[in-house]
Amino acid sequence: MSGMAHEAGPGGPGGGPPPSPERFFETAHGIYRSYAMKAALELDLFTAIAGGASDVDAIAGRCGASRRGTRILCDYFTIIGFLTKQDGRYACAPDAALFLNRQSPAWLGSAIEFLLAPHHIDAISRLPETVRTGHADTSTLEPDHPIWVTFARAMAPMLAMPARMMAEAIGVAGAGPMTVLDIAAGHGLWGISVAQLNPQAEIVGADWGPVLEVAKENAAKAGVAGRYRTITGSAFTADLGTGYDLVLVPNFLHHFDEPTCTQFLQRVRGTLKDGGRVVVCEFVPNDDRVTPPMAAAFSMTMLINTPAGDAYTFAQLQTMLTDAGFRDINLQRLPVPTSTVITARR
Repeated sequence: MSGMAHEAGPGGPGGGPPPSPERFFETAHGIYRSYAMKAALELDLFTAIAGGASDVDAIAGRCGASRRGTRILCDYFTIIGFLTKQDGRYACAPDAALFLNRQSPAWLGSAIEFLLAPHHIDAISRLPETVRTGHADTSTLEPDHPIWVTFARAMAPMLAMPARMMAEAIGVAGAGPMTVLDIAAGHGLWGISVAQLNPQAEIVGADWGPVLEVAKENAAKAGVAGRYRTITGSAFTADLGTGYDLVLVPNFLHHFDEPTCTQFLQRVRGTLKDGGRVVVCEFVPNDDRVTPPMAAAFSMTMLINTPAGDAYTFAQLQTMLTDAGFRDINLQRLPVPTSTVITARR
């Protein structure tokens, strides 16, 4: 009958699945996943299971936890895909075995200490007001903020592989003698990876003093301490020196607005010798700003944690670099979902 709504069929629009509240409840309960993961990592649950504990009693004994709590936690991680369960026995799914077992060389568990740091949780709780105003009331960019020491220690295992891939991608292995400035060095792994591939590379890490202590520890572990020195202070105001062959800017630009990034890149250009290169490592979404998912979703992290930062598209980064006086701008996506390398030449 004209003017009356048609009764909905069994599917959703276009014949897809019917509407369901399940996605809403999964999202609203997302914090359960976060803190369940934190608990599992603190208890070394996945390490215990990977090490041979498979039933509730054995796992509880290894973890020093109650039987009830262990059973519910293991079932929860089976439901969301990190464990499997058969005949009352649990095993690690491939992701958990590789990334969440402390004995694995690819262990990422320490990252939870930064990702769920109290400062971040507090910032998330203020998201409605942040969306209203368009900027976070945050202090992490202030000098010597302790969150960056937490970052340097907690995130290093996660970033070791992208740092190595970056060094391989930019072709430093056969480059001969070179001086490299690593800006906002943090854990130092970006510059350290260059030093490991090129025994003639001299690395200068720039960051706040307490953070650089972590970088120096990592340089010593990597056997490159003799070719690693530091500059303490703000990347915007410290004397960074000149005459570098290569300047690394890893995961730094996203903290600031576009004009600030452009001004900073002009400063970087002044530290390079003629023909020297800048290497920018970033989360780079496509122009649609919703793909690839991990890179695109990083904009939300910047909304929550910075006054004006963002995940920038390649077109935006290209404009910043061009306006800063760089040429020969190229993009290379690494085979990890969160890292894209952009190179440009002075």
